[in-house]
Amino acid sequence: MRYFVAVKETGSISGAARRCYVAQPSISSSLKQLEETVGKSLFSRHTRGMKATEAAEQLYPLAKQLLGQASAIEELFKTGRQKLPFRLGVVRGLGVQRMSRILQKFTSENPDIELTLVPPEEDCDARIINETMLQNREQMQFMWQEAFQIAIPAGHPLTLKSRLNLADLDGLAFIQRMPCEGGLALQNKLNAAGLKLDVRARIQTIEYAIGLVKAGVGCALLPNYKEIANEAEMQFRQITDEPFSRRIVLAWQQNSDIVSSLIEIVQS
Repeated sequence: MRYFVAVKETGSISGAARRCYVAQPSISSSLKQLEETVGKSLFSRHTRGMKATEAAEQLYPLAKQLLGQASAIEELFKTGRQKLPFRLGVVRGLGVQRMSRILQKFTSENPDIELTLVPPEEDCDARIINETMLQNREQMQFMWQEAFQIAIPAGHPLTLKSRLNLADLDGLAFIQRMPCEGGLALQNKLNAAGLKLDVRARIQTIEYAIGLVKAGVGCALLPNYKEIANEAEMQFRQITDEPFSRRIVLAWQQNSDIVSSLIEIVQS
């Protein structure tokens, strides 16, 4: 039922496999067994994925209800278990969608943990941080590298240029996101060149910065990751004079079964 719901909601076998963290053949096999059980075809394949049949539309709300009840039963008998506290330090600006996928898999594989997200400067069991923040005794696992680029509202004159120079930013209406290591490095380069931004807003989160850029308030320096790279209301341009980037890593000092689980999730 869980695989069926995942296919129905994502519209494809591959999307369901990613959501459920299983191989695609497992999804296909389970769907075939379910179709044999109900005696109806649930999906038809087409160029854009899987299209639900009338039987699937009838089954979907019942499947959601059954899964909800199964989850409630499981939680009912978990109440007596002792929770294991786990503090995960997370640097700002990693992207809600990407981090949600990681944390969802982490908590589902470790149902007895009590996860608390904290700033990476606090005491924690592991940290997801910029590589430059590593401490001497910490081990690390590389996660991803991302470039900081200028996010520009759709229709802005700078979208006509394929790349930007520092001089293009002089007097530019700008959304300043702090703290941001990329923004600090950019500000230092602009100061050295005698250039100045026209700061229209100062905020902390990437989500607010994206919203203000899309609303046309100004441009912003943001990590260009795939979840926001194709937003219709804004475009990204690289700064050729000084390309900015950062490497995100998982860091820890003392290993444990829970930390090892998180390392495996990151590696996969």
